[in-house]
Parts: sequence; structure tokens; C-alpha cells
Amino acid sequence: MKRSGLAEEGLLSQLEELAESLGVKIRYDRILKEGSFFSGGLCRIKGEEMIIINSRVSVEDKIDILAKALISFDLSQVFIKPALREFLTQYRPGKLEEMQDEEGED
Repeated sequence: MKRSGLAEEGLLSQLEELAESLGVKIRYDRILKEGSFFSGGLCRIKGEEMIIINSRVSVEDKIDILAKALISFDLSQVFIKPALREFLTQYRPGKLEEMQDEEGED
């Protein structure tokens, strides 16, 4: 069974909260780049860490962008809900899609 949009929204919300607790700002912008599509990622603007996400990407892509950015931080001293910590520990790009496929095999 595939994850519902609600479960994905919950995961997205938890990742956004984690970024906020780390002092990392998140910006959702419509990113236009001539000739290609840019989904987003972690960057530093005026010394401040920021995750910029193309507002046109899917929830799954937003989760991937946030997870990829957040695992680059030292999370060992930060309280993270156990399920979210497990997700981040096992994270690799496309992980959410794999998890959905595995649930469908039940």
C-alpha cells in the first residue's frame, strides 16, 4: 500500500521543523532557470544556511531535498522523533519512493 499524501505531508512538516530547530531557513520559491529545471538544495547566503526549494516540485521531491540537506548537519545532539531519525539514518535520494514500493508488496 502506498503512503498517503497525508503521511508525506506529516514527514515534510517534521523535516521543516527540524530545519527550523537547527536555525536553517527554508524558502519555497518558483525557480526559473533557462533551459533546465532546478528543484532546490542547501546553500549559504551571507553566511546563513538556507534550503531553497522550487515550489513547483512534488511533496516527495521536497522531502528528498530537505532530507539530503539535513543529513549534512550533525544531528547527534538534536532531539528528533525516533521515526524521523530512523528515516534520516537510512535516507538516500529516492528513499521515499522505495519505501512506497516496499509497502505495496505486502
